Amino acid sequence: MAAGGPPVLVVTRLDDATADEVITELNRRRVPVTRLDPGDFPDTVTFGAAFGSRGVSGIVATQTRTVDLGGVRSVYWRRPTPYTADLAMDEQTTRWAVEEARYGLGGTLAALPGAHYVNHPWRNRDAEYKPAQLAMAARCGLTVPPTLITNDVDQARAFVHDHGPVLYKPLRETEFAGADGRALTVWIEDVLTDQLDDRVRHTAHLFQQRVPKVADVRLTAVGEQLTAVRIDGSPGVDWRRHYDRLTYDLIGVPSKVARGVHAYLRAFGLVFGAFDFGLDREGRWHWFECNPNGQWAWFPDRITSLITSAVADQLQDGGKA
Repeated sequence: MAAGGPPVLVVTRLDDATADEVITELNRRRVPVTRLDPGDFPDTVTFGAAFGSRGVSGIVATQTRTVDLGGVRSVYWRRPTPYTADLAMDEQTTRWAVEEARYGLGGTLAALPGAHYVNHPWRNRDAEYKPAQLAMAARCGLTVPPTLITNDVDQARAFVHDHGPVLYKPLRETEFAGADGRALTVWIEDVLTDQLDDRVRHTAHLFQQRVPKVADVRLTAVGEQLTAVRIDGSPGVDWRRHYDRLTYDLIGVPSKVARGVHAYLRAFGLVFGAFDFGLDREGRWHWFECNPNGQWAWFPDRITSLITSAVADQLQDGGKA
């Protein structure tokens, strides 16, 4: 793998520890890298893209870097902040300006000729919908627990009665804040029939049969490389609430699961996916979800370094890794 050459564009916010790991590794390999947050447009980001019969040309510039739009090697699309507009604008004009930015700059960054995307933002978007995930996982031969998505309280109660114990899971990790402005998380929780009332009708809810698991598994897929980590020590159903109690061990991936994961990635057009499974006493892997842009930098260094290297390989080699 030769150093130098065309740059890698990392599209993300400033406080992204996962992207930091990859940028550090690319810098170590002496691969040119530019970090760009579309949320900085138009304040500190400018661009000009020309389109014609010869393709795309032009530049995008941050405060410290200028990138040739026709010469980007790879794009690592992580977690950019939302688009913004001039605060002096009225509300309607602000909405218009933000959408113009999304479709103008965002559309340009998603159409770079010859660039290898990890992942392409539109593929991320398509793969974020839980109903599509559930249907695709089953189609790819993965074991999916019985699941109901509904706003009908009678259906919800019947599902809990027939499939209990049952968990409630949010359909998306949408930003949510308390009265004091602090960020809140909607956790996975057990659901009892008497907790269900007419408030269910106000929006869609996802209910899923609780798997009798003995451990969790986070499988991070980067191209053909699968890194599976057994997670033990969680006293509750949502291990994200108990990081200080968890232990991590690398484990092998059953061939059926590996085939299903690769089929899933191909179907959604993904290079990267963070898959969550529950492991039962018989050793069966129960598929829960796939985050197409999941975190992994909290793992111990011996695990994080494996995934960092795999992502850096993809970006450096432009998809040939």
